[in-house]
Order: sequence, then C-alpha cells, then structure tokens
Amino acid sequence: MEENYTYEELSKKTVAQLRELASGMEHEALQGYTQLHKADLLAKLCEALGIPMHAQQDVKGIKKTEIKGQIRKLKLERNKALEAKDSKKLREVRAEMKLLKRHLRKAAS
Repeated sequence: MEENYTYEELSKKTVAQLRELASGMEHEALQGYTQLHKADLLAKLCEALGIPMHAQQDVKGIKKTEIKGQIRKLKLERNKALEAKDSKKLREVRAEMKLLKRHLRKAAS
C-alpha cells in the first residue's frame, strides 16, 4: 500500500485520507495516529515514509553553485577585512554578499 508520496501530495490530502494511509502502515511513529491533528499526522507520516518535511526549491535561470562559491569567497574576504579593520572593504564585501543572496532568493521564488 506504500506508494512514493511527496510532501506536497501528502499535505494536500485531508485528515481522513492521511489517517487511512496511516492505518495500513506499521511504524513506531504512527502509534496513536487516530488522535493526531493534520500537522502532527503529516510529520509522523513523513518520518515513517522517509520523506523530507520541506519542499526543495528549484532555482531557475541562474547557476546556484557558482553564486554560492562566490559568496564563500566573499566570506573569506570579509573575515580578512574584519581582521585588518578595513571598514571600507568590509562595507563593499557585505554589500556584494547581500546582492548575491538576494539574487538567489529571487530566483528561488
């Protein structure tokens, strides 16, 4: 009876449907499933099925790994600027990091 569900599919089901799914499974996490609210039942089902509890965001139109690499390099520069107490360089690096992070978040939504 266990199918390959995703978190999104399970979250769209009703409490009755989730309880029906849980009734056919034998797992420690699902003990007392009849008294659980939807959020708790969903969490227990995900644990029993080995499904991650969050949806992974797809980033389209950019190269996420390259941008994250740039952010890592900027963090090293930031640390050097902090040690050198170079406030001008520190301000520039933080601004660049902020822009890159904003770009990533914008592409993810």
